[in-house]
Amino acid sequence: MWSGRFRRPLDAEFERWQRSFPYDQRLLPYELAASRAHAHALKGVDVLSSEELISILQGLDQISAQSANPEFLEDTEAEDIHHFVEKQLVSLIGDTGYKLHSGRSRNEQIATDLRLYVRANIDQLRSFLADWIDALLDRADSAGKAVMPSYTHLQRAEPILVAHWLLSYVEMFLRDAQRLEDARRHANLCPLGSGPVAGATLPLDRAGMAAALGFDAPTANSIDATSDRDFILEFVNSLAVLSLHWSRFAEEMILFSTHEFGFVQLPEAYSTGSSAMPQKKNPDLLELMRGKSARIAGQANALMITVKGLPLAYNKDLQETQEPLFDATETALAILPMAAAFTRGVEFEFARMEQAAKTGFLNAWAAATYLVRQGVPFRLAHEQIGKAVQVCLEKNCELENLTLAELQAINPAFGPDFEAALTLQSVLEVHDVPGGTAPNRVRQSITAARAKCAALREATHVHA
Repeated sequence: MWSGRFRRPLDAEFERWQRSFPYDQRLLPYELAASRAHAHALKGVDVLSSEELISILQGLDQISAQSANPEFLEDTEAEDIHHFVEKQLVSLIGDTGYKLHSGRSRNEQIATDLRLYVRANIDQLRSFLADWIDALLDRADSAGKAVMPSYTHLQRAEPILVAHWLLSYVEMFLRDAQRLEDARRHANLCPLGSGPVAGATLPLDRAGMAAALGFDAPTANSIDATSDRDFILEFVNSLAVLSLHWSRFAEEMILFSTHEFGFVQLPEAYSTGSSAMPQKKNPDLLELMRGKSARIAGQANALMITVKGLPLAYNKDLQETQEPLFDATETALAILPMAAAFTRGVEFEFARMEQAAKTGFLNAWAAATYLVRQGVPFRLAHEQIGKAVQVCLEKNCELENLTLAELQAINPAFGPDFEAALTLQSVLEVHDVPGGTAPNRVRQSITAARAKCAALREATHVHA
């Protein structure tokens, strides 16, 4: 593609080593789409005749059809996806195929292909996120009024609805979907017509090419267009945050599946056993989800370091942004459907969760709130409930087991209705604020989250 200037061939080992085709062949559908748009633009400036345009478009269609056969992509000579398509096109339609490269550069081609790749995969990932969110919402619905402990510092804190806990992950994944949508919007500008650095040398219809490919507009600056990889950084960083969230989910599920917690039973379809210990059921999917989040974080870091010291405009270093992008994307695409299926298959041990929520003074803040409602300043109420807890520890009982006399020895404001204020139902109801764990608030949250998930799914259908 560039041999006219050179007298000697590339070193054979270097030539094999520097080829990107073994991995950038993933971009073939996007390369073909961008080439079709460019071909139409060339016809618009009379570089191609109508017959040549038809011949090129038919050739590109043939390449697309043949790519269904994996052997078609086994090319040991193609330097990159652009070289591969040109080679195949010329073999199909002759020298007319060489005309397709008129007025364009591989620099703008790869920038365009990568934006199309990012855009398409964001749409797929958002659809997968909608599936997982739906699974979480279904489990929240079916959990009903089931109760579990919440934790701070990994110590039992307060009773919450199981549904409320599941909704916390729904909120995380909705934010992830929004971050991906923002990244899509920022990526949705078309570099075609930017040339290698200074702009095309033909008066190509850049707006027409952008529209044909579904971009919002052409990029504004040819230097930036060919050297910009911000859209990749933003996308993979969004995946890193998403993977952080799925890692937290995996970690909690791993903890809750241990004998010490016993809150969940792992689905056998996503677990394995031990080669030595017959009783084991290991959380392999969850552990790999947790481990692969580190992999995506590493790819995000590699991308930042690759780009940080590059002068404008295109540099060969930018080829190194492709493999981290592909790996992070394909890792996320593989995990999300399995995570949704795991969520639908995991079994909750509601009885054990509720029993855990009844012990350990998880109703202590509600007890202090009881005193506040009797007119006791909160700081004093906090101290007095702490004293009541100390009495319970000495007697090996819970707050609701103290006698009225024992309570009134701490503060006469305690009344016979104190015990009723400490039931699980009462403790849940006291958190009756938007976003709280009171059952009516959780039902409202599920309804609101379903509307957001439906909007997410509708948006993915619009883009599709």
